[in-house]
Amino acid sequence: MRFMTFAPAAVLTLVGFLIAWQFVNPAAPRTVVIATGQEDGAYFLFAERYRELLAAEGIELQIRRTAGSIENIRLLEDESSGVDLAFVQGGVGAQAASDWIVSLASLYFEPLWVFYRADQVIDRLTGFAEKRLSVGAEGSGTRAVALTLLGDNQFDVTSGDLLSLGNRAAAEALLAGSIDAAFFVASPQSALIQSLLREEHIRLMSFARATAYTHRHHYLSRITLPEGVIDLHANIPPQDTDLLAASANLVAREDFHPALLGLLLQIATRVHGGGDLFEKPGEFPNARNLDFPLDTDAARYFKHGPPFLQRYLSFWTANLIDRLKVMLVPLVTLLIPFFKIMPPAYRWRVRKKIYRWYRELQALDIDHPERESDETLQGLRVRLEAIEEEVRKVRVPLSYVDELYNLRLHISLVRSKLLGQ
Repeated sequence: MRFMTFAPAAVLTLVGFLIAWQFVNPAAPRTVVIATGQEDGAYFLFAERYRELLAAEGIELQIRRTAGSIENIRLLEDESSGVDLAFVQGGVGAQAASDWIVSLASLYFEPLWVFYRADQVIDRLTGFAEKRLSVGAEGSGTRAVALTLLGDNQFDVTSGDLLSLGNRAAAEALLAGSIDAAFFVASPQSALIQSLLREEHIRLMSFARATAYTHRHHYLSRITLPEGVIDLHANIPPQDTDLLAASANLVAREDFHPALLGLLLQIATRVHGGGDLFEKPGEFPNARNLDFPLDTDAARYFKHGPPFLQRYLSFWTANLIDRLKVMLVPLVTLLIPFFKIMPPAYRWRVRKKIYRWYRELQALDIDHPERESDETLQGLRVRLEAIEEEVRKVRVPLSYVDELYNLRLHISLVRSKLLGQ
C-alpha cells in the first residue's frame, strides 16, 4: 500500500535528480599537467614538491620541462598542448596578454643576479656596454627581463654580443672568460648561484638604481642580499647588495577545475608560506604583482581561505558533496509538495479499501424489508454474506482498524434489519 502510494513520488524525484545531474560540474580530473622550466631550475624543483603533495590526495601531477616562462605561456595558450598549469616569471606575461590564462597566485621572489668578470666594481648596466653578455635561453623569463632592462639603458637588444645561453652554459662560459657577464633568475639556494657567489674572480652586481627600475616596471621589487647572509664565516656577500626581483607566478588555463584550484592553493601555502631568504613567513602566496587577471575562485580563496568543506574533509569527499549541492534543488522542490500531498493520498488509499463497500451496503439497506418477498430478501442476504466474506479479507494499518470494525458493525446492523430482528 505504502509502496504504491509513494512510488510515483520516488519516480518523480529520481527524474528530477537525473535532470539536475546534467547541470552538476564534472568531477575534478585525476591528472594535471604543469609546465615548469629547465630541470636544474627552481620551477622544476617546486613542481616535484607539488607532485608529492598532490599524490597524497590521489592526483597525479605530470611535469613538462620547458625552456622557461615564455614557452610556458605558449603552451597554456595552445589547447592541444595538454598543459593545465604553469610557473611564470612576473613581468613576462605582461607582454603576452591572453584571454585563456588566469593568475592563481604570486609564490615567491625571483632575484635577478648579474654576475660579471672585471677588476673594477660595476653597479649600473651601462657599465657592460660593448661587453659580451649572456641574457638567458630563448623562451626563458631571464631573457625577457634582461632584454627589457638593457633596452631601458639603450642597448641594441639585437646585438650579437647578447648571447642566448642556458644557466649552466652561461656559468661555464663566465668562468672560462668567454663572456663578460651573465644574467640569471634563480633562487639563492640554487647550487649554480651558490657556486658563483663563492668564485674569487666573479663579482655580483649591486643595482645602484634599483628603485628607478621598480618605478618603471611595477612587477619588479627591490630586495637586499645582506652582507654575510650566504656564508658568515667567509663573509659572502662582502657587503649589502641591492637586487631586483620579479615574483614567480602560478597561472592556469581559464577552464582549470575550481575544486582543484582550492587544493592547489593550499599546497602552495604549505610549500611557500614558510618564508625564505627574501620573504617573511606568511608573505606568500599572495595576489600581488600578477600579470594575468586573478581567477575569481583564487580571489575568494585569498579573501576567505580554503573552501569550507575542504577544511574538514578529504579533497574527494568535499568535492563530491560540493558537486551534489545542486541536487538539493530538485529534492527540495519536489519533496515539499510531496510531504503535503502524500499523507492525504495514503489515507485516501487506505480508506478506499473500507469505504468502497458502503455503496453496496447502502443498496442492501432497504427501508421496509417486510414489504419485500422472501425471494428478494434471500437474495439480499446472500449478497450481504458475500460482502461480509470479502470484508474479512481486508487488511489495514492498525491506525485504521477502528474504521474497519465500524464497517463490520454496519454490516451486522443491515443483516439484523434484513432478518427482521
